[in-house]
Amino acid sequence: MQSRGRYFEDFKVGEVLVTGRRTVEGGDVSRFAGLTGDFNPLHTDAVFAEQTPFGARVAHGILTLAVSNGQQNLSGWFEGTALALLGLDRLRFTLPVKFGDTIHTEMTVKQARESSKADRGVVTFDVVVKNQRDEVVCTYEENVMMRRRGS
Repeated sequence: MQSRGRYFEDFKVGEVLVTGRRTVEGGDVSRFAGLTGDFNPLHTDAVFAEQTPFGARVAHGILTLAVSNGQQNLSGWFEGTALALLGLDRLRFTLPVKFGDTIHTEMTVKQARESSKADRGVVTFDVVVKNQRDEVVCTYEENVMMRRRGS
């Protein structure tokens, strides 16, 4: 089966990959709270959240991270060619994602290094998640083990 994903050799240092957009709604937050058990009132209690600096309920930071991961996978770049997500480093949530915000992910290839195994390599990305106002809401570094072409 031919995969549509990119191989290790296809990623060039400095290249910027941009995902599609997704609007985060209250239903997403409620489902995420139910799935994870994180019912912090900042996310689930409108009266409580009105009294916070945000003035309203906001999305979980981890939900923002999960949506970013989903956007990357929907792009097809990793379909059938990613072998492992090795790690996320320096994760920061810089602004809240409010209900109705539309976010997208921008990934800059920071490094592509060969592995000790000939059939794979590791690609490091600087990742930025932005809202519809081009404000940065989340940043992190991501390391992905990728198949090499012909492996």
